[in-house]
Amino acid sequence: MSTVEQFGYRQELQRSLGFADLMIYGLIFMVPIAPFGIFGNVFAVSHGMVALAYLIGLVAMAFTALSYAQMARAFPMAGSVYTYAGRGIGAPVGFIAGWAILLDYVLVPALLYLVASVAMNSFVPAVPVVGWLVAFVVLNTVVNYLGIQMTARITRIMLAAELAVLAIFLVVGGVALAQGKAQTGALTPLFDSAGFSWSVVLAAASVAVLSFLGFDGISTLAEENREDARRLGRSMLAALAVAAVLFVVQTWVAALLTPGRADLIANGDEAGNAFYDTAEFAGGPWLAALTAVATAVAWGFANSLVAQAATSRLLFAMGRDRMLPSFLAKVHPKHKVPVNATFVVAGISLVLGIFMSTRDNGIGELASLVNFGAMFAFLVLHVSVVVHYLIRKRSGNLLAHLVVPVVGFLVLAAVVINQNVAAQWVGGLWLLLGLVVLGITYLMGRRPELPQEVV
Repeated sequence: MSTVEQFGYRQELQRSLGFADLMIYGLIFMVPIAPFGIFGNVFAVSHGMVALAYLIGLVAMAFTALSYAQMARAFPMAGSVYTYAGRGIGAPVGFIAGWAILLDYVLVPALLYLVASVAMNSFVPAVPVVGWLVAFVVLNTVVNYLGIQMTARITRIMLAAELAVLAIFLVVGGVALAQGKAQTGALTPLFDSAGFSWSVVLAAASVAVLSFLGFDGISTLAEENREDARRLGRSMLAALAVAAVLFVVQTWVAALLTPGRADLIANGDEAGNAFYDTAEFAGGPWLAALTAVATAVAWGFANSLVAQAATSRLLFAMGRDRMLPSFLAKVHPKHKVPVNATFVVAGISLVLGIFMSTRDNGIGELASLVNFGAMFAFLVLHVSVVVHYLIRKRSGNLLAHLVVPVVGFLVLAAVVINQNVAAQWVGGLWLLLGLVVLGITYLMGRRPELPQEVV
């Protein structure tokens, strides 16, 4: 099995995670009930074809997961696409890929904290959004500080709770359908000739794909994986497959029961309550309350917990290579976690979350930016597979090292092109800033370099 020492690093993080831990981590990062929170938005943009939007999102992510698996096998280190692009193509490209995915990883915790805090404030108005935000940030930072094993134990409990809530919704929804409460035909969530167009569905997929983001977070735990590097890739694929089934089933049932379909498509779901309204229609106010609270806890605690862990590992990897300030690479001697990076992520999440809570569409703006950063980094990932395996290693496996990454690149490119225009502009400016930072490092005589592999 390859080790980090082989690539010029010391093993500082604790290798304690197995296949099940990694898969559960990925599932929690994706959140089995993630569609609850963005259902109305996806429904409106897809003209009711929610299941189709998630299936296309799955296709895009499946090719990406296969490319991740290939690169994780070649370079079993923390850092995700930053490491893969840096090692597979070159250090400067790795920096840009890492810079791009930072837009995803750094913003994701803030987005999750904000969504959860707004939801909890609607139930307990006496506690302001900022109060809930601070509470979630402090709680998750303490858990992450105590070590990856503590995080793994918490994620198992949270996964069981989320699956229980989802099972309740599906059972109640199934009973409602059996009682004749369906608002449309059984196949409409998959295809509706009246509203179908590729631009509509791809635009919806660019939003739905937010639910799938997280399987890639497993790659940041490569240096805490105690098994063969192949297991890392397999855990990504397994987590993605399980999540996809859950996403399609729950959105299919919800789309069949959604009241006021025409109004939702025409006016959108700015308040974010479409799924909870559907739950109330299916089973009553108790089901609406249960699904809303479950969403708040899942996003604000479980999902943001693992998102903070993944982001800290990315900052750790880039700090270790001096692509970012080296103090981010400090590892706690007892808990074996990147302690400074963990606190930095907490600080950014708190400040950004409070700022975006003052904006009218803060949640929507953050969601769009998160998607852009991830999609661009994934595009670079696919290129890395071709360059590393096909060009450098002269691989004869054309399916894994040419067909899969090329198809994955094309699917993702279509999704990016159909993304929110504002997200494209802001994301483009972020990438431009990254190029400026890279240029400054060259002017200062600090050309990005990675430790040499020990043969």
